[in-house]
Amino acid sequence: MSRSSDERLSARDGSTGRPETDAAGMDGGSTARAAVEPVAALVAVVAVAAAIGLYVTAIDDATPTHERAVAEATLDRVEPAVTAGGVVVPTRLGGVSRLRYAATIEIRAGGETWRIDSGPAAPALNDPFASDRIDTARRTVTVRTAPGRNVRGTLRAAVRR
Repeated sequence: MSRSSDERLSARDGSTGRPETDAAGMDGGSTARAAVEPVAALVAVVAVAAAIGLYVTAIDDATPTHERAVAEATLDRVEPAVTAGGVVVPTRLGGVSRLRYAATIEIRAGGETWRIDSGPAAPALNDPFASDRIDTARRTVTVRTAPGRNVRGTLRAAVRR
């Protein structure tokens, strides 16, 4: 007269006593997991890589450079001192006030060269081995070589860093 345990369970709630399975799987676990298509995953990886690349580029552009453009600043200061009416007058090089750094200023035009420097520590304009120690700049200017005779020339500066 005793009933088996299966019969008792099915008699109470109508079940068979077996573990219930959901509609997605037969083993009792859920197979409805978050899955991503491979193409969508690759697109996401490319998007993240592009965002990181843009971030690194922005940070690199935002960092200050430690190199000073002292030769350009020197030319900005010297050019107005040697210019009269938009034309560079080489004889005015002697009137340039004291140079702030060890520097050499040179004007070349019509086969002639005019040069001033700040003293014995002044760098040479044509030193090929001093590129990391010397900042150079040049500008094309109009130079008065004789009264009423103006030619194209170059105003150059070399400044020791």
